[in-house]
Amino acid sequence: MVSSKDQDVMFSIVIFLAFGLCFVDSQFPRVCTSEASFRTKTCCPLWKDKSPCGSLSGRGKCIAWAASTAKKIPQYNDDRLDWPRHYYENTCECFGNYSGFNCGDCKFGYHGEKCDRKKINIRREIRELSALEQRRFFSYLALAKTTKSQDFVVLSTGDRHHRETYRFVDASLYDVFVWMHYYSMKPIMINSTFIPEKNFAHQGPVFPGWHRLNLLFLERQIQLMTRDEDFTIPYYDWRSDKNCSICTDELLGTNDEQGVINPYSYFSFWRAICSGFNFPDEYCPLADSEYKMERVHRKPGTTPYAPNMPTFQDVENTLKLKNFDTPPYNETSLYSFRNALEGFLSPDGATLKRSMHNLVHIYIGGTMSQIPISSNDPFFLLHHSFVDKIFESWIVRYNGSPMTYPENNEIGQGPNDCATPFFPCYKNKDFISRSEELGYQFSTYAGDM
Repeated sequence: MVSSKDQDVMFSIVIFLAFGLCFVDSQFPRVCTSEASFRTKTCCPLWKDKSPCGSLSGRGKCIAWAASTAKKIPQYNDDRLDWPRHYYENTCECFGNYSGFNCGDCKFGYHGEKCDRKKINIRREIRELSALEQRRFFSYLALAKTTKSQDFVVLSTGDRHHRETYRFVDASLYDVFVWMHYYSMKPIMINSTFIPEKNFAHQGPVFPGWHRLNLLFLERQIQLMTRDEDFTIPYYDWRSDKNCSICTDELLGTNDEQGVINPYSYFSFWRAICSGFNFPDEYCPLADSEYKMERVHRKPGTTPYAPNMPTFQDVENTLKLKNFDTPPYNETSLYSFRNALEGFLSPDGATLKRSMHNLVHIYIGGTMSQIPISSNDPFFLLHHSFVDKIFESWIVRYNGSPMTYPENNEIGQGPNDCATPFFPCYKNKDFISRSEELGYQFSTYAGDM
């Protein structure tokens, strides 16, 4: 069990790095946040062979991005547009099974010094794990929550309109993961005007693949941190579950009527980065202030318009929708598997109402119902791992492929757009593929799909 002292370690090591730069962006590799990197628009870090992108060892090379066919981005447009070309004209292109911002890591599913060892791990339902395996999982999460990320920093500002106010902030590995979700969900800004219904991770065809990549990022980082290649993020099969059966002190934690998590649970002292304020013109302004962050809280089953979890039949009906997505490729799309899975569309494919993924967020309540910061609650991991399992079931059923990803006009959600804010560039279309290609599969659980 994690003590309050352990939970507070992370915040005692969080510091901020204030750079007087007009070029600042998001989940940047720490080594690419120097003034020289922004001035030259280059993020091609040296690998351990002392060459950019490990070129002397044949791992990759520093390349210039081809000119974008998009219109020139106005000076005060959203800083995430055309990721990462808006800031870096030169980045690493990795060869073979190598990956990472400096080609120093392996592609998902590969391991070893030469990234030549393929490994497929099994994601299991949280209740399938033994008591020891559950404790190991929670211990790994505690370590990720209290260990400062050595490779990445996050962006903080109270004024997105003025780049000189941007600053980089150290954060724990888990909080970097949380911040990536928060950052991608901030409203898109065009010509200094915010479009609240548009973001880079939801309400369009990017939704299932972006969240798949988000989980893979954290999973891989924990594998590297713990040197445990077998680590996977378990899932929570919430179909027709009553009263959140995993909300026990042995698992995710009980809570009182105010949503306060029991102090004897693992997560009672977790604080939520980027909480407290949610204005469109800011990026996590209190990222370095522990005591102004609210604690993670939870109130399952107390929201009148979300009295129940989605059912077995809801999932089956969603899987019957053969089209990955349909025009206009947003929250109003009908007969769209993606929109039904995301939860803006009923599983019948014809009625626009909250369901599936969105319904679970609302049902759990508390931090989970505040979608921009919802990943602060570890419940998010188990929920989205199951959403990913449903996505995988759809891929298997209809033999989905990258060609399935539709051309669309949603900003940042095109098939060849780089997923924001990941390094290196992962194209949105690359995540409609079998999970085994990415190094994992799902266990078979009761009443499986």
